[in-house]
Amino acid sequence: MTHGRANILLLAAGAIWGLGFVAQSSAMDSVEPFMFIALRFLLAALTVMPLAIREAKAAPKKLSRFDYFGFTFIGLLLFAGAALQQIGMQTTSVTNAGFLTGLYVIMVPFLAVVLFWQWPHPVVWPCALTAVAGIYLLSGGRLEGLTAGDWLIVACAVFWALQIIFINRLAANNGRPIMLSLVQFAVCAVLGFIVTLGTERTELFSIIAAAPEILFAGVISSGIAFTLQAVGQRFTTAPQAAIMLSSEALFAALFGALIMGERMSLQGAIGCALIFMAMITVELIPALRSRTEVRP
Repeated sequence: MTHGRANILLLAAGAIWGLGFVAQSSAMDSVEPFMFIALRFLLAALTVMPLAIREAKAAPKKLSRFDYFGFTFIGLLLFAGAALQQIGMQTTSVTNAGFLTGLYVIMVPFLAVVLFWQWPHPVVWPCALTAVAGIYLLSGGRLEGLTAGDWLIVACAVFWALQIIFINRLAANNGRPIMLSLVQFAVCAVLGFIVTLGTERTELFSIIAAAPEILFAGVISSGIAFTLQAVGQRFTTAPQAAIMLSSEALFAALFGALIMGERMSLQGAIGCALIFMAMITVELIPALRSRTEVRP
């Protein structure tokens, strides 16, 4: 797969997440956060299981224990991010949540330097800042006083960034992205049910009421989108992947206008333009530089 096609997959994942934000938010009116997480990722695991089995049969070699350890660790990061986001959304505004979640864009290159001394292409830094500025404008540019939910969303962004980094560090070279998706979904589902049994009480009619949102979030937003992320990240860098995935905010605004009839302000339109500019720049400049370097 080419670098450009990988980024298209990541862009598609961002589009699905943008559409799924409505489902994730409205489901909280009926079910508790950890029950939602458990059911969502159980459906996601069932969705990708046939593909993971097919991938395993076609693989030239079996995965090692270290590979499965890495997949499980990535699943723990995914669960932590999903749990913090789901709980945080109960006590913060959508505006704050949209901006603060988007902080993972700048956290990815920063944490990659702190943890592994891995310096990205210089263009990544201004592009990451541009994408964050775009998300801020798209969210309305109004951060009211930070609540406990706001800080949970910030912590969520840290775990999203770590998940992106460790997919590249632990899973990018074994050629088994769908098995990665299956393992991380299973980890999230098991942990979600464990926490639910100990802390939550959910009635069957509540699950039925939220069934459409759970189905969309599990099959489409989780099963398909996270698999697209795992496949796409095999052929691109973590900082560039983070910027492409930040298009979630852009697509959320577009789907809100197309489906729900919401009108975008001039400030929001400027935010969309900044995100688009960051995605295009981070793709084109390194490619143009590489072509220049290989010329005789």
